[in-house]
Amino acid sequence: MAAPHDVPDAAQLVAAVRQFLEADVLPAVEGRVRFHTRVAINVLGMVEREIELGPAQAAEHAERLAGLGVGSDAELATRIREGRADDPALLAALTAAVRAKLDVANPGYAAQ
Repeated sequence: MAAPHDVPDAAQLVAAVRQFLEADVLPAVEGRVRFHTRVAINVLGMVEREIELGPAQAAEHAERLAGLGVGSDAELATRIREGRADDPALLAALTAAVRAKLDVANPGYAAQ
């Protein structure tokens, strides 16, 4: 697919900033600035994973919702509030959705 932007793309730019913070900034700072640098590194890692995994995850989520006969998360929430949460397919879909979120937010956690 043709992209409207040249290299580096968004993922490469985010990776470059994360690597700069890890390699150059983190070793040179301490205390509060070090803590916030670590937070920034983690956030950029999440952004990288969302850029990489997000499109496929969105398609899979839409497919799961369609399989449950709902068109949105709001409709899914309504179904749960109505007491129809005992459906094994619903539980499987919710589990898959949480795993996808963990794959972006904290991939190590899902492996535990």
